[in-house]
Amino acid sequence: MVEERTTELFDKIKKHIPRGSKISDIKFEGCEIVLYTKSKDFFLNNSDLIKSLVNEFKKRIKVRPDPSICLDMSDAEKILKKIIPKEAGLQNISFEPAFGRVIIEADKPGLVIGKKGELLQEIKRKTLWSPLIKRSPAIPSDIIKVLREILYKESEWRKNFLDKVGRAIHSGWKETKWVRATFLGGAREVGRSCILLQTPESKVLLDCGIKPSTNEFPYLDVPEFDINSLNAIIISHSHMDHCAAVPILYKIGCKVPLYCTTPTRDLMVLLWMDYMKLAQKEGRDPPFETKDIKQAIKHTICLDYNEVSDITPDIRLTLINSGHILGGSICHLHIGNGLHNVLYTGDIKFDRTALFDPASLNFTRAETVICESTYGHKEDIQPRRDESEKQLFEIAKSTYERGGICLFPSFAVERSQDVMVILEKMGFKGNVYLDGMVWDATAIHTAYPEYFNKNLRNRILQQDDNPFINPMFKRIGSLKEREKIIQSKEPCVVIATSGMLVGGPSVWWLQQIAEDPNSTLCFIGYQAEGSLGRRIQKGWKEVPMQINGKTVSVPIKCQIKTIEGLSGHSDVKQLINYLKRLKQRPERVITVHGEAAKCIDFARNVHKTIRCETYAPRLLETLRFK
Repeated sequence: MVEERTTELFDKIKKHIPRGSKISDIKFEGCEIVLYTKSKDFFLNNSDLIKSLVNEFKKRIKVRPDPSICLDMSDAEKILKKIIPKEAGLQNISFEPAFGRVIIEADKPGLVIGKKGELLQEIKRKTLWSPLIKRSPAIPSDIIKVLREILYKESEWRKNFLDKVGRAIHSGWKETKWVRATFLGGAREVGRSCILLQTPESKVLLDCGIKPSTNEFPYLDVPEFDINSLNAIIISHSHMDHCAAVPILYKIGCKVPLYCTTPTRDLMVLLWMDYMKLAQKEGRDPPFETKDIKQAIKHTICLDYNEVSDITPDIRLTLINSGHILGGSICHLHIGNGLHNVLYTGDIKFDRTALFDPASLNFTRAETVICESTYGHKEDIQPRRDESEKQLFEIAKSTYERGGICLFPSFAVERSQDVMVILEKMGFKGNVYLDGMVWDATAIHTAYPEYFNKNLRNRILQQDDNPFINPMFKRIGSLKEREKIIQSKEPCVVIATSGMLVGGPSVWWLQQIAEDPNSTLCFIGYQAEGSLGRRIQKGWKEVPMQINGKTVSVPIKCQIKTIEGLSGHSDVKQLINYLKRLKQRPERVITVHGEAAKCIDFARNVHKTIRCETYAPRLLETLRFK
């Protein structure tokens, strides 16, 4: 049946293509259709025809060269090096013969494209390869390098996989009469976000993370969840409470596509690798291996913001800026033939930050909203952003002037880069040391400036002024380097993972400064119940810590500060404001990703304010939306 539908669709497209176009193959690439041609003229001059085909079939259609007409790779590389201006900062050229594509990595992609795409057209004319331009990170990133190498090496496998995905998407579907969701994690708790969304035709998983303070995973062993009947996985963003369990899915045999933005993919891989290393260091068996991560990478389909993509026969996905972290997305799912629209916020920030624009409202309908509730209690009001940024700068400055160390335990992704930009912007004069994954995460940030807010994006792209490469920021790569800083008695700022003091270098730094009244431990992110960070935040004067393999009681004499307004999560006012600003009032709002009392309180608040149905589901509950 699937083959018949595919053959019928491709035959209809062929009838619209003029003779002499020499179409050698037609393939799906996910929801897109790619025509491979042996005609040089058709490859170079097809824009009008493709526009008419897109209008006719309501599908995204591309033309690529059949590998047989592409210039020899070594000759093409020589020509590319002559065409691309030196100012573009060419870093690498890679070929994907299976796709008839050449990937060009440069410091300044705009100079490779040229005015109105003129240079791009010249590359196509002279090499007969289809060019794909990518930005090189301003700080070299091993993760991005390895990722791109894996994808290039697996291009033949990826071509077949994407074709299978496309055939499944276009296989046709029965009438969709109902939609329901089962909450496998993240209901009345912070962590292990995981929702199984089902229709008569499709089963889609929204996020699959861990509970950071306990390492608990979602309930994947319940009757509702069957790895073999899953159609797609969608990851809203790369924080571990939303994505850490994904490699486990591929370990147990998952073969479906994984949808996310490109920065989310890169950051996920970084965090997965670190999670494995940390488990091994603590004497635990990691729940997955490098080969499982590689499988996840191979199955990933990256989408840009606001790019509408069919992901199953009856579900269409759009990823929208969430304002939370790099590449973080609100997931909009259009289900059936206009039957129902579900908006899953993931983690959301409806306010401008040092890094990102506020969460987007760029969609029309959302009958059901599944909304985070991290700060959903009526008393969860955050200070103004500018006041919090000033407070952070003053804490760092005063600690430095006292001769102490200011430790910011931080999430590697977003919060660390937020602090870096704030300190740089406000003129901090001391050294800022980046420990743990902070440096590697920052390197990935430098590859995607288009995801930043308008001011920061223009500063980097238009003014060639990148705050992340300021010499005040210095990488710490070993225990020896840490010890050298302590021995020097140098006042400084340290941004170190983990953000909740549940492991990582931040715990080592706390051991060094705990008894120094001139130093400061400053919390800049959420501290989960049961974490060491939460205990100190509550006022514990002594805490148990592992030193040289022994548990000892460590007195806390350093200054303890908490800055509330830097959170990547919206407070309750911002959450309510976001829901009020939706173009259409939702029929229901489901509150998740919050402590039980906050989910319940937020649901009550939304019911009174928005005047719609609200639910605060328990773990393993199933709700029907339609």
